[in-house]
Amino acid sequence: MTDRPLIGVSTYLETGTRWGVWHLEAALLPAGYPLLVQRAGGICAMLPPDAPEHAGAAVARLDGLVIAGGPDVEPVRYGAAPDPRTGPPARARDAWELGLIGAALAARVPLLGICRGMQLLNVALGGTLVQHLDGHAETVGVFGGHPVVPVPGTVYAGIVPEETLVPTYHHQAVDRLGAGLLPSAHAADGTVEAIELPPAGPWALGVQWHPEMGEDDRVMRGLVAAARGTRDRGATPCG
Repeated sequence: MTDRPLIGVSTYLETGTRWGVWHLEAALLPAGYPLLVQRAGGICAMLPPDAPEHAGAAVARLDGLVIAGGPDVEPVRYGAAPDPRTGPPARARDAWELGLIGAALAARVPLLGICRGMQLLNVALGGTLVQHLDGHAETVGVFGGHPVVPVPGTVYAGIVPEETLVPTYHHQAVDRLGAGLLPSAHAADGTVEAIELPPAGPWALGVQWHPEMGEDDRVMRGLVAAARGTRDRGATPCG
């Protein structure tokens, strides 16, 4: 058996995608995600939106799960009215990824949420979001960067112990933390930049930035190591 854990990554489902002579609906993902998984020692499996009731069966085949970045979470998911600056809903993706998160937490399959994925993890556990935040996406379509500072004693700080400049592009953030979640990194303006469950719970970490757009692969290596450890201990995820 290979020692490279199988890491599922959620994807977009987009209409009007063009390549060559074709103009079709496509399940797609920026290449940075699978490349980061591979660089960190995993095998990437793309998980396009599906019926939420199939999430448990999908997670049961995985060693680890990544919820990727993407569109804003629909505010109804956390009991809020939409801000005028909140993007259009992606209801099928919200439902599928919430199903994946719930299945991963129940089966104790290691989970990494990236940007939207961190926000959705927070919402899945009953938290809320700031719907618009200035200063974290300076130019439309261009990734910026700012430093984040780890919270000592957290899982994240054990992976990345120093202040780090991270690639960032978002306008939403965690407001009220979901049940059991701890903040594990902050930006200079106080924005929560990473969240996690305590060590007694499933391995679950969310980061507000986009590690797939940078050279630092330590966060993904943390997920791959947790996935390998869970598999090697003989855990059998339930479907």
